[in-house]
Amino acid sequence: MAAKLNLDKLDLQIIHHMMENAEISYAELGKKLFVSGGTIHVRIKKLQEAGVVKGTRLKADLKQLGYDVIAFIGIYLKESSLYDSVAKDLQKIPEIVRLNYTTGNYSMFAEIVCKDISELRHVLHDQLQKIKGIERTETFISLDESFSRNVKVITP
Repeated sequence: MAAKLNLDKLDLQIIHHMMENAEISYAELGKKLFVSGGTIHVRIKKLQEAGVVKGTRLKADLKQLGYDVIAFIGIYLKESSLYDSVAKDLQKIPEIVRLNYTTGNYSMFAEIVCKDISELRHVLHDQLQKIKGIERTETFISLDESFSRNVKVITP
């Protein structure tokens, strides 16, 4: 097991502010937190090396880009020991944007983004169902996303 990271108040404040707005400059963030931009740079580098910060992402409006279908797939495995090989095969399907190993009814739960129902059918029928180790799936189509947010990082 990895050693516990010693994140201090400044680390948590940096993470909080960067999760709110990843475009903020190090100099501007430094002013907000009363430290130099260089200090922010060093801290971000430390957090990246520790694996706490894993890059930044642009959040695009998928519907505006033509991706009209978001679905969630509950995946039943033939045997739980097949998780790693099935996960590796699922990772090859670019429409699957998130995969979780879960408790409960499903062994795995995936989020999938497609341009239309035809593409979803293709992914489910021609790709996902052919993966060895998958017993069956259940598909849930999202009608609307009410909100999406990051977890609130609490500073001491």
